[in-house]
Amino acid sequence: MIKLVLLSLIDQNFAQAADAAQGNPLAQFLPFILIFGVFYFLMIKPQKKKLEEEKKLLDNLEKGAEVYTKSGLLGKIVGITDKVITLEVAEGTKLKILRSQIGGLANKIFEQKPKEA
Repeated sequence: MIKLVLLSLIDQNFAQAADAAQGNPLAQFLPFILIFGVFYFLMIKPQKKKLEEEKKLLDNLEKGAEVYTKSGLLGKIVGITDKVITLEVAEGTKLKILRSQIGGLANKIFEQKPKEA
């Protein structure tokens, strides 16, 4: 008889604990929401900003600008189409490359940052 009473009390306690654990469904998803928020602000948002800056740079390219490519070539733009840019890398040496492979303006490479004390 005592065993039966103890077993029923234990079963009731486990049932109450299980009900409490299920609780609010929002509380179960809160860790996932927080993790997504951290990923968004640390990874997704900076990547979007970088892509927007790259698109802006590619849209504003003009003849005569000195640029570098993602493969490391430096040259002066002598021809532009929608998808292809002609670079003069040395006098009389011209290369055609995809517009998407332009890494940036060459003057950004040679900028010197002020040294901190």
